Amino acid sequence: MSKKPWIVDDELWARIESLLPAWPERSPGPRPVDDRLCLQGVLFVLYTGITWQQLPLELGFGSGQTCWRRLGRWQQAGVFDALHRILLAELNAAGLIDWTRACVDAPPACEKGGEATGPSPVDRRKTGSKHHLISDGGGIPFHVITTAANVNDVTQTLALVDGIPPIAGRVGHPRKRPDALLGDKGYDSNPNRQEFRKRRILPVISRKGERDIIGLGTLRHVVEQTFAQLHQFKRLAVRWERRLDLHNAFVSLACGLICWRRLNRQTQ
Repeated sequence: MSKKPWIVDDELWARIESLLPAWPERSPGPRPVDDRLCLQGVLFVLYTGITWQQLPLELGFGSGQTCWRRLGRWQQAGVFDALHRILLAELNAAGLIDWTRACVDAPPACEKGGEATGPSPVDRRKTGSKHHLISDGGGIPFHVITTAANVNDVTQTLALVDGIPPIAGRVGHPRKRPDALLGDKGYDSNPNRQEFRKRRILPVISRKGERDIIGLGTLRHVVEQTFAQLHQFKRLAVRWERRLDLHNAFVSLACGLICWRRLNRQTQ
């Protein structure tokens, strides 16, 4: 990875540029800051966790306000979700997605406030939000949901599974169902097990009051590693964005970047 990871290389930019909404030919006001530079400003904030107001003008990425507005514009156009799907398809085409199992997890809540926040289950006096994540068997992120901190993990399991996008890249219809779903006791739910079986997914989930399934923790370790990668983006480790759509934009962008790293690592 570059010493300045917010610098967008030509290969990644080629994938992103085609997804960006076009500017009107006769747009009033001054010429907009170049999209690539604005994206690097957005990435600088994502990686470092600084506030928008702290974005240094000397970097040449435009003001924090400009980058903030551009982030909202791109999120409204679905740019980051589309990028994530494209990179998932490339990983699938390369045979790098492990469909034999998917893993779900949700770490302790992020602090700070905004939409989709609530009391922390650890300390009811605190507010915060929590990320729920589903990955493939190798830790590639499929889908992330942001909720209030006091939302139980089990309530989001079906939404995570159904939120896996149709992933192209192989012969036949795009795929969106793993063979099995791995979860700890926090996901113990007989109604959910029935729903998974309806979707032809084998639930491998430990039951409360019983011993853990042998070897399950080792297999699920990959999703914990994925969370570690996700929260290396300092803007996500603590919930700063009050607007849920902008927070989700950062989450989708981070998932895309994790996929991009994995693709580069395997193809070099």
